[in-house]
This record gives sequence, C-alpha cells and structure tokens, in this order.
Amino acid sequence: MPSIPDDFINYKSTPCFTKTNIPKMFLHLHNTKAGVYGKICVTKGQLKFFGFAERRGEVEQEIIIEDGQTAISPPEYWHKVEFLTEDTEFHVDFYAQKKSDIVKQNLSERND
Repeated sequence: MPSIPDDFINYKSTPCFTKTNIPKMFLHLHNTKAGVYGKICVTKGQLKFFGFAERRGEVEQEIIIEDGQTAISPPEYWHKVEFLTEDTEFHVDFYAQKKSDIVKQNLSERND
C-alpha cells in the first residue's frame, strides 16, 4: 500500500458517504488527479477497494477496509469502491504537495 509523502497536506475532504448519498462515480472506475493522493477513511462498516493497473485493465488489488482503517489511492490510479455492509460510512481526504497549485487554489477558496 502506498503512503502519502511527508511534504503533502490535506487540502480537501469529502462529506461522509453512505449507501444513500454516495456519488455514483465512486462506485465506478475513476482515478485521482495528477499529484493528488486520496486517503479513504472508513468510519463504520466495511468497504472494498479495487485498484486497476490501467483504465480498462484487470483488477490488480482488492483491499477490504474495516471500520477505523484507511487505504491510499495514489495519483492517477484507477480504482472503485464497493460497500460490504449496509451501514458502511466513509469519507476521502485529498492530499497534494504543500506548494502545489491545487493546494493554493483550494486554500484560497476556503478563505474567500
């Protein structure tokens, strides 16, 4: 499992997602932006993370993320998630290099 580099900071987080409010894109193949790590944080239940070597490729990893655990999706990595329990809740924290444009843009939006 990849780790987030030390000079990266959390610049944005999603709301808590459940089966009733999850954006459909999370359940289908998608990827993180260039230079951005996604940290999937399960706060209740279980979630399965599927990682793909390429957009239309085969599954290269499956990780079950338990309540209180996290998993990291590296930049531009194709993935999707699947709820394993009815009560699953999770959110995603996004990290980028501290001096990157994406961090500067998102921090300035918070202050506007």
